[in-house]
Amino acid sequence: MERTLVVLRHAKSDWDTAGPDHERPLNERGRRDAVALGRWLAENLTGIGLVVCSTAARARQTWRLAAPALDPAPPVRHEQRVYAAEPGTLMSVLDEISDDVATAALVGHNPGSSELVRTVTGQPVELKTSGVVVLSWGGTWADVWARGAELVTQATPRG
Repeated sequence: MERTLVVLRHAKSDWDTAGPDHERPLNERGRRDAVALGRWLAENLTGIGLVVCSTAARARQTWRLAAPALDPAPPVRHEQRVYAAEPGTLMSVLDEISDDVATAALVGHNPGSSELVRTVTGQPVELKTSGVVVLSWGGTWADVWARGAELVTQATPRG
């Protein structure tokens, strides 16, 4: 079965907000960009079967603002391991996705998200805030490590 992974970096966060990094929200531009990201997803993809989202506030908020553009909005699994994760950890999370799911989205952070894309495609990719990369490969979710993936498209939607 053909697999599609949509790697999303959270939108622009608010560095002026006090508190732990994990709780940092989006700023005004980030909120606009997250909505634009949702529009981009709706215009360019169909059939996202699952979203795996970091538990960080900025990632959750990015997805919450993007999801209404999708009809129907896919189910979301919030995953602590995605926060500040390295590619190996992200792949472990992806390995847990049911093989019934053909297309999944991963809402995460840098540098891990960009490093994941570089690891499986061999291409130097730097996801900007609200950036999206679409990857594709044949086989199971676990096969991407051995087979690698094709970078189908990359975008940075802005609102």
